[in-house]
Amino acid sequence: MLNAMFLSKAGKGLIDQVYDAETQKMLNERLHFLDGLYQQDAWKERREDCAQVEVLFSTWGMHPFTAEELATYFPRLKAVFYGAGSVQFFARSCFERGVRVFSAAAANAVPVAEFTAAQIVLAGKGYFQATAQYSRGEHDPGRAHSNRSHGNYHVPVGIIGAGMIGKLVIKLLRAYALPVMVFDPFLPPEKAEELGVTLCDLPTLFEQCQVISNHLANNAQTKGMLNYDLFARMKPNATFINTGRGAQVVEADLVRALTEQPDRTALLDVTEPEPVEAGHPFFTMPNVFLSPHIAGSMNNENARMGLYMAQELDRFLQDQPLQYEVTAEMLATMA
Repeated sequence: MLNAMFLSKAGKGLIDQVYDAETQKMLNERLHFLDGLYQQDAWKERREDCAQVEVLFSTWGMHPFTAEELATYFPRLKAVFYGAGSVQFFARSCFERGVRVFSAAAANAVPVAEFTAAQIVLAGKGYFQATAQYSRGEHDPGRAHSNRSHGNYHVPVGIIGAGMIGKLVIKLLRAYALPVMVFDPFLPPEKAEELGVTLCDLPTLFEQCQVISNHLANNAQTKGMLNYDLFARMKPNATFINTGRGAQVVEADLVRALTEQPDRTALLDVTEPEPVEAGHPFFTMPNVFLSPHIAGSMNNENARMGLYMAQELDRFLQDQPLQYEVTAEMLATMA
């Protein structure tokens, strides 16, 4: 049996939530587990144990190891199974050491896509501003805002980035009569046809879509990509949704566009930085609705990520085709 270890500075409680009892039973039948590392820098104090580890299982709270740290403390490491989403902050160091990386991004994508699709449908009804106005006692304005919305029948929805989450959102929207337009320079036309979407550039997407949802990869190339030139093109009563990353939005530009056209709406589950700084205009703008980064896996949903990693381990050990391995090339288009 290969030697394995759980690692997360977020603590054993989170590990047990992501890798629940049933999943841990599966893993213990296949691997020999050493005591886990659950405190900040605990791996530095247990160098002898770490030197035996061939497989690491982690989740949020994974240390961003450098290649040098991996060589020093985990010289026998073969694979990291990351029971969460983005591996951008540690994967390259693993690749330098020839360590294979597996991510449960596909599992984490499910609740993000569900959250986003729900917001898209509600936005189509003018729900957010209408209910806020109604709750303030502005009955007629609330009803009026909802009546100005276009509903969810033959109204274009824009998806920015058709990666793992974007594709899932598109599939969920098939239950509705909503044409989908997509900006994604990495999506081939034949794949767009398979998904049943229309490819377009960003200006066209912002001009024509009533609801726009951001799912861009999180990297240097996408930082600040969504700016005033695009937000100013949004239609009356249009909604911008961000469950991707806050760094892709020039927030001052979004504030300006929303101020100029108050019937536009922004639904922001992510910002830059997080949490939003005290005194930011977002807190007082009636057409901005903030949520505290809750679209991703939480509570019971976390166990899906651990299960995906346990199932991938089976494929890894049995030399079967893998589903969730991350390569260096994939990082360019991943969140």
